[in-house]
Amino acid sequence: MIKRLSLSLFAIFAFQFLFAQQQQLTGFPKGSTPNEVGKRLAYHFVDSKYDLYFDRYVHYASVCTWNGALDYALKAKDNKLIKLLQDKFEPLFTREKALLPPMNHVDYNMFGSIALKLYQVTKDERYRKLGLAYADSQWEVPKNAKPEEKAWAEKGFSWQTRLWIDDMYMITVVQKEAYKVTGDRKYIDRAAKEMVLYLDELQRPNGLFYHAPDVPYYWGRGDGWMAVGMPDLDAGNMFSDRIEAVGLTLYEKTQLEGPLSPQCKKIWLETQANAYWTSRSLEEIAPEPTDIKWSIATSL
Repeated sequence: MIKRLSLSLFAIFAFQFLFAQQQQLTGFPKGSTPNEVGKRLAYHFVDSKYDLYFDRYVHYASVCTWNGALDYALKAKDNKLIKLLQDKFEPLFTREKALLPPMNHVDYNMFGSIALKLYQVTKDERYRKLGLAYADSQWEVPKNAKPEEKAWAEKGFSWQTRLWIDDMYMITVVQKEAYKVTGDRKYIDRAAKEMVLYLDELQRPNGLFYHAPDVPYYWGRGDGWMAVGMPDLDAGNMFSDRIEAVGLTLYEKTQLEGPLSPQCKKIWLETQANAYWTSRSLEEIAPEPTDIKWSIATSL
């Protein structure tokens, strides 16, 4: 159910955006098939510099792109690309080691997912050791942890818990890969426990999610994090009903009757080459008319 729904979600959104509800996912324009686009994006990443936090550490945006590039390379069986992505990592063991993110925050710890994926390809123990360190430290409470962080840990959750919807991709991606590498269910079980917490705390009656309890806004990208994270976790189909609620509600609210529907042209002034929309009126975020740039469910 989860895998089928995940594919359905992809089909729905690709269908709406690319073909205006008129074509099946077979009539791609020349040069625009998923394989061709994926290849261009992945090779572009190989030649790109890292996004960095404060000019110091590899940013999660680069980690997300790296994950996507590696997933594409493996599915496409592009051995050249796999090797290039491996070579891109190699300096992080030596001269670029200082760029490795510290193991003390959700945004940083997800870096371990890349090392764990590369271990599955290369069986190089360096990747395994590094990746598991990121996965394990997410549940190992440091001595300088704050009281609220210790409180989360005492309940069996990650001490890095912050109840931001982003975490449901960031935590899941590294814990899932740790499970695949080790076969130890503790990784997948604790990620599932964490996800149940976030579902209970952030999901609203309409199926969508707030960004955080104290940030009561529906965020397209955040719902994308959850819609991707739940099928990725696939913990005994325990989330299938909630995935359906997320997917169908996103489709209904944004495509059929929401701001992306043909009936709401007055809201959207333009689409830009940087994949952002300029909106003139987003009442939930800004009651007064203003120019706001935001991304629409980019994770999904």
